[in-house]
Amino acid sequence: MPASFPKGFRWGASSSAFQIEGGWDEGGKGPSVADHNAFKRSDRQADTKVASDLYHRWRGDVALMKELGLGMYRFSIAWTRIVPDGDGEVSEEGVAFYDALIDELLAAGIEPWVTLYHFDLPWALVERYGGWADRRCVDAFDRYARICFERFGDRVKHWQTINEQNLMVRVDERMNIAASDPLEADRLRAQMDYHMSLAHARATRSCHELVEGGLVGPAISSTCTYPLTPKPEDVWAARSNDYLKTLYNLDMCQYGAYSGFYMDYLEKRGIVPVMLPEDAETLRHGKMDYLALNYYRTLCASYLPVDDEHPLGSRAFRGNEVDFDQYGWCRDERNPSLEASEYGAQIDPMGLRIVLDEYYARYRVPIIITENGLGAPDELTADGRVHDDYRIDYLRAHVGACRDAMRDGVELMGYSPWSVMDLLSSHQGFRKRYGFIYVDRGEHDLRSLERVRKDSFFWYQNVIRTNGAEL
Repeated sequence: MPASFPKGFRWGASSSAFQIEGGWDEGGKGPSVADHNAFKRSDRQADTKVASDLYHRWRGDVALMKELGLGMYRFSIAWTRIVPDGDGEVSEEGVAFYDALIDELLAAGIEPWVTLYHFDLPWALVERYGGWADRRCVDAFDRYARICFERFGDRVKHWQTINEQNLMVRVDERMNIAASDPLEADRLRAQMDYHMSLAHARATRSCHELVEGGLVGPAISSTCTYPLTPKPEDVWAARSNDYLKTLYNLDMCQYGAYSGFYMDYLEKRGIVPVMLPEDAETLRHGKMDYLALNYYRTLCASYLPVDDEHPLGSRAFRGNEVDFDQYGWCRDERNPSLEASEYGAQIDPMGLRIVLDEYYARYRVPIIITENGLGAPDELTADGRVHDDYRIDYLRAHVGACRDAMRDGVELMGYSPWSVMDLLSSHQGFRKRYGFIYVDRGEHDLRSLERVRKDSFFWYQNVIRTNGAEL
């Protein structure tokens, strides 16, 4: 394979609305679940009120994206900026904000790739009927999606419906699950998950109806689990982990139904969601035009016997993106062969090649990487720079894995790492930074909010300029 990537390969960078925009209640915007959760921690870390302040600095930020050389920018629209209470009146101020941002991106030669929902359900829907626990949330999401397709679909042709549904559903805080009984919590979780799959399918159908040439898919949190030992039980535990964390969701998107493996699991636990007969036709429309893949790390698993101490699936959906220690048939373990970042994510470029190969072989749809990056406590040095060689090394290895996967035959459309600039991390605020661009602020001290190009900015600029020939 030639040193450079194929002509037309997309080089981008990513963000999400609640983590980058700020202006959380400006322009008519309503509160979201992400706002609600961030405010609970605002005494300890930054919240969504200002974030990276893109809401007020977007013209300059787009100019920096153009200087970086981006051919695409993957970002999310805040549902509550378009429909402040989730299913009521449309905010024309919110529509105007994204109209202007999209036009500015296109004028800079940057293609907008839009995620409709990135962890920020309107809080009003939670108060009104429990959010995703109620089928009315499916109707509200499809209506919101159709508004976006109608208002922006003349310029935005690539859409992702829901970011990391398979991860989000396992985090109680993001799903507003407060049940103390684990089984009841998981019964509610399974129902919410199913409703989100219906919402994905309906929005996919709406996109195809309303956006000429529109392409749509889910943004998945990828999972690659290695067996801790060659024992067959550990191998099966690793496969079960991948099935129950990721593949069940992708199977639903692509085939409109859960696999037998997953349905058997739901039935054994007694948490099968309510499914109406007419849902089958709806779910058929959720087939992916492409797959947006988010990749950060891999896992190890060992067999966990089902016994009185560990009943079947006792924590099957519980956990978060940092730690997930027990999963019915398996227990997550640290891989002794891998190093980890300062925040615990094990670094594994080979794992990226593995998931790209596996997902392409299983679903045969084009793939684009919409998140991949290294979180670190970057600091300005005395020379006013950020020397993040560690990030360059990380990204270089993962871009190399992309090249290897393409050699394997994967149809990879592009690489859009996380994140375009430093932004709000859900649990570490601005202590954990991913960006090519440093944002000068602390947790509570906004300082100048000045944008500073990191060393990785100039490295990635050259990668884009040479189409990957110089890593």
